[in-house]
Order: sequence, then structure tokens, then C-alpha cells
Amino acid sequence: MSKIRNARMTFLSLALTGAVTVGALETLASPAMADSDSGETIANVEVTSSITLSDLTPAFTLTGAPGETPTTGANPVTMTVTTNNFAGYNVTVAPAAVNLTGAIVGNTDVIPSNLLEVNGPAQAGTFTPLTFGTPLVVATKASPSALAGDPISNDYRITIPFVRPDTYTVTLNYVANTL
Repeated sequence: MSKIRNARMTFLSLALTGAVTVGALETLASPAMADSDSGETIANVEVTSSITLSDLTPAFTLTGAPGETPTTGANPVTMTVTTNNFAGYNVTVAPAAVNLTGAIVGNTDVIPSNLLEVNGPAQAGTFTPLTFGTPLVVATKASPSALAGDPISNDYRITIPFVRPDTYTVTLNYVANTL
């Protein structure tokens, strides 16, 4: 019986040693208890005023003979103004030069830019001459634009003076400003 007893004691000793080893391993494998603390921060989003003038017609041509008054008619100059400014916006246009100049080399004829007239929403159906150095308001709104922007169109006309046949050109500078 003492052999059985020794065997049981050895088995019990090995079992206890294994249990202690497994328990020690479990202690190493389990997550450590951590301290924690909390705090808070405030997220601020500062929204600035913005305005965009887009989709501006790149060019237009008025065609006619001296004395005629062609208009853009069915093909007005169009653009889109987009702004989040609650006071609204103005759109102005001004010629970049005093005269429209010809494309043919040696042609010294010019057409005064103030003969070019515009009719936009701000003109309420009346054609108004352009003036070099003086921007003319052609659209205005006292509130923000629609989310996708506000479509704007301007019609142009000119009474063609007695000049040589040619294509006379001037750049028109459009500017959108928030109010």
C-alpha cells in the first residue's frame, strides 16, 4: 500500500504543481487592471463667408452692319453665383479697355466700349451702356444663393458704328461680391 500511497502523493504533488503553474499563467495572460480618467474638449467649426462666380459664358459675338443693333437675344451671357452670405451679393461688369479693337493687322478703327450695352436683372429690362473703369451692377440679391447657386443671365446689344469690317474685341470683367 505504501507504493500506491507514494504514487498517489506523487500524482497529487504533480497535479498541485500543474494547477499552480496554470494559475500563474492565467494571471500573466489576463489583462491588468488599468486606471482611467476622462476629460472633454469643445469642437468649434467656424464657417466663413464665401462666394463663387462660375459657368460664365466664355465669349459672345454680336454680328451686323453699321447702323444695325444686334443683341445676344436667345444666347445671353450666363453665369452662376453661389454664396452662403445672408446679406446677399452683387455682380458687376466693366470693360477692361476704353475701346473694342479690331483683329486685322493695320486696322486702326475702334468701337468705344460705352456703345456696348447690357441688360441684366438689375437693369429691369433697360439696356445700360458699359463704362471703362466703372463697374455696373448687373445682378443683386439681398439673401444667400440657392444651395446649387443662382443662375444669372445678361443680354447685350450694340449699335454698330461706321467702321471697317472686322471682329472688334474687348474683355468684360465680371466680379461677384458679397454684401
